[in-house]
Parts: sequence; structure tokens; C-alpha cells
Amino acid sequence: MQHNCHISDARHGSEYGLCTYLMKMREYYRWEKGLGFGDALVKDEVGDWLSARECLWAELAESDFVPIAIDGRVYDPFDVRSINQALCGLGLVYSGGLGNAGRPHFFLGEMERRECHSDFSLVVSGRELARDLAAPPAMTRDEVIFVRRESLRRMLWEKLESWRWNRPDNAMGRAFSCYDFEQDLDTALAAMTDSELDLVRLHEQGECKAGDWLGEGWNQMLLDLVQTPAELAARAVRDHLADCLVTLPGLADMDRPASVHFYMGNLGAMRKQLFPGLQTVYERWVESGDAGLLAQAAVRGVDHWQQVASEMLALHASQGADAAPALLELAENNRL
Repeated sequence: MQHNCHISDARHGSEYGLCTYLMKMREYYRWEKGLGFGDALVKDEVGDWLSARECLWAELAESDFVPIAIDGRVYDPFDVRSINQALCGLGLVYSGGLGNAGRPHFFLGEMERRECHSDFSLVVSGRELARDLAAPPAMTRDEVIFVRRESLRRMLWEKLESWRWNRPDNAMGRAFSCYDFEQDLDTALAAMTDSELDLVRLHEQGECKAGDWLGEGWNQMLLDLVQTPAELAARAVRDHLADCLVTLPGLADMDRPASVHFYMGNLGAMRKQLFPGLQTVYERWVESGDAGLLAQAAVRGVDHWQQVASEMLALHASQGADAAPALLELAENNRL
């Protein structure tokens, strides 16, 4: 399983900007060596490891993913359902799928808990035994939501490290200020991870609902838009729809300030660009503390993003992959 993670990294590890790449590689080294977040890293040792890893990636760049062998049977690495059935009883959970820009992601972790709901299943993993460089904290496959506690904890650590460079007064900084990171890093990081697992779960529930509404045509459209600005816009539209369906109402119900700050601080550039009104709502919420503002924004957003998504699907149906420029223009002309 880790071999396939190396192949994915060989294909896509160089796609990050230099600063992001070096930070992710440093934390990848920390995970692989089993080091704590507070442990000092030896520069020369990290440098030697980085050089060796890049050499390995150069060897694997043209390799195909290998089947997964379990108890004498082999499985396609994307056959998540069958692999997890084979792992049943071992206390392990596996997932493999395509993320942003069609990047494959794989992980194997220790099963922490599983919940079955009427319209989805939730699987939460703990310590990770195999992972790739990106390690998204959550993904959804076939109505199963995989939430990766260790990856979320590491993502929070990376964001904390980035914020500490110049400590801006922004939403992410306000989220960190809700925890005592200066005096007890590990306890604060564990507490924030526990709290934001709920936020991750809410977003993935929204992804399930949005996916049901959008249909398979949306996934085909994303494949046609891979590595274009239109792909970023389409993913932002879907994320906003998912959050208006579930995440924002959930945040309003929880009325947990730290999670609202973290949600806003974690929005990417395209999402901010397409939904500037959400920043206005956030600023009003900061002043008033009225969680109902989030619920009201969600109600407005559902109709808007469904309409935008419908128009994007229609445009793609008529023009196929050639629709990319028009799809981007459509999204940018329908900001909320």
C-alpha cells in the first residue's frame, strides 16, 4: 500500500510551490520517523532523507499502481469496498481515490470507530500506517465518509506553523487562540483535532448530499476540467453547495466559535472569490455572535449554488471539455 503512495507522490509531489513542498516533506519525514510535533529535526538528516526520497520518486515516476495482496487474493487498489471487507476483523481501514486535479490518494490506518447512518457510513481512523504526501483529512467513496484523525491533526499543525511565521490577525489565528498552544502544544492540538473532526464530518456529509443532487455528470465534468482554472471553480461551487446544505447549518446548531473561525480560515482562494458575501456574514457574526446569521447564509446559498451548478452541467453537456473557459466565466459572473 505504501508503494502505491510512493507512486502517487512520484507523479504529483512536484506540483506544489517550493515553500509548501518543503513544509510537507518535512512533516512527511516527521510522520515516517515517528517523531512528535515538538521534536527538533536535524537538518542534515532531513536533507539526506529528502534526496533519497526524490531519487525513489524518479525511479517510480512511470510505474503503474500495483494490486493489493491480502491473504492470497489480489485487489485493484481503487477497490476500496473489497479491500476493507478483506481487512475486516484486523482493526484496519483503507481508502483509495482521486482528489483535486485527479491526484490519486491512498491510506491505511487503524480503525478508531465506524458509524452507520441512514444515508451514509462514517469511518474514523487513528494512527496511519501508509499514506501519501498530500494526506487529505477526509474523503468520501460510495457513501462512506473516511475521516483521518492523524491527517487532520497533522494538517492543523502545518497551518499553525504557517500562521506562526507572522501571526496575522485573521480567522485562522482566532481559531488557534481558542486553545493553549503556547503552553501545552500536544494537549491543544489534540483538543482542536477532536473539535474539528465534527467540522470535517459535516462537510463530507454535505459532499454526499451535493453528490446525490449533482449526479454522475458532475464527476465526468471534473475529469474533463482537470488542471484548469475551471476545475478549481467547479470544485468551489460544489464545496459551497455542500456547506450550505450541511456545514453552515451544523455550525449554527453547534454554536462553537472556534469551529466557525477555523471554517473561515480554511477557505481557499477560489471559494473566497466566488462567495465574498460569506466573509461579510462572518464579520457580522464576529461582532454579534449571532449563529443564526450562518443558517440564513446557508438558506440563500443552497438555491444560488444549485442554480450555478445546473448551468455549469448544461454548459458542459453541450460543449464537453471545450467548455472550460465558459464554465470559469459562468462561475465568476455568479458570485454570491
